[in-house]
Amino acid sequence: MKHVTVLGQRRAGIIRARKPQPKANWVVIKAHAAPMCTEYKSFATGAQARGFGHEAAGEVVAVAQPGRVSIGDRVVAMPLHACGRCRHCLAGDYIHCQDGFDFTGFHGSDFGNATMAQYLLKQDWMLLPIPGGMSYEHASMACCGLGPTFGAFQAMGVDRHDTILITGLGPVGLGGVINAVYRGARVIGVDANRYRAALALALGASAVIDPGDNDALQQVLALTADGRGVDKAVDCSGVVAAHRLCIDATRRRGKVAFVGECADDTPLRISDDMIRKGLTLIGAWHYNLADSPRLMATISELGDQLDKLITHRFPIDDIQRAWETQLSGQCGKVILLPWTEGESDDCTTREPV
Repeated sequence: MKHVTVLGQRRAGIIRARKPQPKANWVVIKAHAAPMCTEYKSFATGAQARGFGHEAAGEVVAVAQPGRVSIGDRVVAMPLHACGRCRHCLAGDYIHCQDGFDFTGFHGSDFGNATMAQYLLKQDWMLLPIPGGMSYEHASMACCGLGPTFGAFQAMGVDRHDTILITGLGPVGLGGVINAVYRGARVIGVDANRYRAALALALGASAVIDPGDNDALQQVLALTADGRGVDKAVDCSGVVAAHRLCIDATRRRGKVAFVGECADDTPLRISDDMIRKGLTLIGAWHYNLADSPRLMATISELGDQLDKLITHRFPIDDIQRAWETQLSGQCGKVILLPWTEGESDDCTTREPV
């Protein structure tokens, strides 16, 4: 099978590996759509790994035992791996599993672990059924395209009475615009990228503010009904200044969710922000698996909104241009297509090179 790799700084390539084999409740998925996320950062720096990607939608092609899926089922593979036994996994919050899973130790190889490849392995309980009539591309937005902000909005109870601030209008933030508009909320976006600001407006945002403006906070407040702030905010940028903007722009007793990863420290004033303002701060990584039917039902009703969000598609052999496009910032969600029409499935005989 074909498998994406990084060969050096801004140098992408394809290697070939044996097709993975099913084992226990791990099944083989033939990937038909592999959305691309933050792996482009490794491409930019030249950081190498054995596999890239954590999002995919495809078809079950091999199983080792009877289980929750059968050969031919169309499914979305959830990101990462989990133990399936701890309190978080059993409650549907597998993303917070602290035990994890030794993929290489169990399977004897790390091939099949990543989604930017023609085949992958996944535990059957971490597969979402794709409704009839839904394309693989649309279904794959159940991962990072719509998933993180869907989980955040579920936790915050976003509805049509809310004005929502979304900082960071990359693919995750743009997915947040779609989720919020679908729920009937009014959206104020924040991003300096003009391409993505225009796309956010096309997706239904009421306004987009440049965070470089000295009066960005005042602009947000002026767009709220009473000038006292938005009802809820979600940061998808992972930028400290955006964290503070969300906190400062949200009204008293409002809610703020953090989706974007950040390694830096954000200043938090306990008295002003938490005690007197009464904010609720939420960390949102993914959604509870029990909410997956609701998300899939949402996707089935979004139609051309998802076609606007997915701005580029590339065959797996064109991974170099796919990552260059992500680096440019002139895109929404980018999808990698692991198979070309008429390509043989027989990629099982060659060793990794």
